[in-house]
Amino acid sequence: MISGSKIKALDFYRKIPRDLTEASLSGAGLSIIAAFCMIFLFGMELNNYLSVSTTTNVVVDRSQDGEHLRIDFNISFLALSCEFASVDVSDVLGTNRLNITKTVRKYSISPDMKVTGPEFHPGPIPGLSKHEDHDDGSSEDLGDGSVELNGKNFDRYSHEYTIFVVNFFAPWCSWSIRLKPSWEKAAKIIRERYDPEMDRRILLGKVDCTAEADLCRRHHIQGYPSIRIFRKGNDVRDNHGHHDHESYYGDRDTDSLVTAMEALVASIPVESRLALEDKSGSANETKRPAPKTGACRIEGFVRVKKVPGNLIISAHSGSHSFDAATMNMSHVISQFSFGKKLSVKLLREASRLSPYVGLNVDRLSGKSHITTHENVTVDHYLQVVKTELVSNRIDKNKVLLEEYEYTAHSSMMQTAAVPAAKFHFELSPMQVLVTENKKSFSHFITNVCAIIGGVFTVAGILDSVWYNGMRLLRKMELGKQF
Repeated sequence: MISGSKIKALDFYRKIPRDLTEASLSGAGLSIIAAFCMIFLFGMELNNYLSVSTTTNVVVDRSQDGEHLRIDFNISFLALSCEFASVDVSDVLGTNRLNITKTVRKYSISPDMKVTGPEFHPGPIPGLSKHEDHDDGSSEDLGDGSVELNGKNFDRYSHEYTIFVVNFFAPWCSWSIRLKPSWEKAAKIIRERYDPEMDRRILLGKVDCTAEADLCRRHHIQGYPSIRIFRKGNDVRDNHGHHDHESYYGDRDTDSLVTAMEALVASIPVESRLALEDKSGSANETKRPAPKTGACRIEGFVRVKKVPGNLIISAHSGSHSFDAATMNMSHVISQFSFGKKLSVKLLREASRLSPYVGLNVDRLSGKSHITTHENVTVDHYLQVVKTELVSNRIDKNKVLLEEYEYTAHSSMMQTAAVPAAKFHFELSPMQVLVTENKKSFSHFITNVCAIIGGVFTVAGILDSVWYNGMRLLRKMELGKQF
C-alpha cells in the first residue's frame, strides 16, 4: 500500500506554518480590493454569459411561409361612406380581386372617429342593375310621377307617409338618366294604385343633388342615383328628426320598381297607416340599411401574393356614378402591417432575444393623411423587407419569429378619375437574418477561473513589490543613521 507521506508529496499547494508568515495592513487592504475586483469581474462575466448576443446578416430571401402574405389594416376614412367603400387587390401577375368582403369589416364612424353602431352590412356593393331597354319618350307624355323634393319639404313628406321612397340623382350622371323614365313611370303607377291623398301609405320622390347639395350631404349620398327607403316611426333621430332609412339595390326597370314598392306596401294594412310604428314586420328582415354617417372605418385583412401589388380602397359600384370633384379620401391609419399576427408569448420571447425586433414593423400606424381639397388620390409606396430570428440556443436553427418591416413614402395627387387610397407594396428579394449566438458553459468557467487566478496573482505581485519596497526603504534609512 502507498503510504500517506508519499501521497502528501503530490500536494501542489504545500502549506507554510502560520507562525512563519507575517500579516501586514497593506496586504490586508490589497486583499480586500482584490476580493471586490473578483466579485465585480465575476458579475460582469455572468451577465455576459446570461445575455443574448446575435449576428445580423443580409441574405437572399429563403422564406418557408408559403406563396401568400397577409396584410392587416385598420383605416378610418373621414368622408367615404361604407355603402360604396370597396377594398380591391391587384398585382403584377394579373390578379385582380374587387370588393373583398369575407375578411373585411366596415363601421360607420362619427367625425371624431367614434363607431356609431354595429358593423355595417350593406350586402355586396351594387353590380350592374337591370334598366329599361330604351326610352321611347313616353315618360315625357306621362309627366313626372314622383314629387320634387328640397330642403324645405323633405321632412314634411317623410313624416306624412308610412313609406317614403326617394331617388337622389344628379342630372349629369348617365345612370340617373337611364333610371329617370323607369322611375317616373313607376311613380305614376304607384300614385294611381295608392292615392297619396287618401291612402298615404307610400310616396315616391326625387332630389336633384346638384341643386340640393346640403340635403344630399345630410343623407350621406355619395353615389348617383341612390334610392333610399324611409319608414315612418323607425328610430327617429334628434338630428333634423328624420327617420332611419335603408338603401334599394334592386333592378331599375319599371316592373321591378313597381314590384318592390308594392312589396313594401303589402305589410301595411290600409286601416292602420301607422302600423309600422308598432310592427317591424317581415320587411325589416330583408332590410339593407343606409349608412348612418358619411365616414367609415375599414378593418380586417387580405392575402396577397409575394409579388409587387396594390391594395386600393375607393368608392365602387356597377350602377352608380360618383362626382370625383366632391369626393375626399382623407384617412387616418391605425394599423397597416404585413405577416402573421404574433401571440403575446412569442413577442415576449422574441423581445428577450432581440430587443430591436418589432420596433419598426408598422410605420404607418397613427399617421393621418388629410387633404383639404377634393378629387385627390393618396398614394403610399411601401418597400417590404422580411426579418427572421433564428435560435441556436433553444433549438438548433429554429426560426422563432418571422416579421415584415417596411419603409413608407406617401404622396397626394389630384386626378380626373374617382379618387382612392392606394397602397403600393413591393417585397425585397433579400431578407435580414438575425441569428442567436450560442455560448459555451465551459468557456464561462474558464473565464471565471482566469479572473480569480489573475486577480489573485496580480494582487500578490503588487503586495510583494510594496512589502519589499518598504523594507528596502527602512534599511536605507537605518544605514544613514549609522
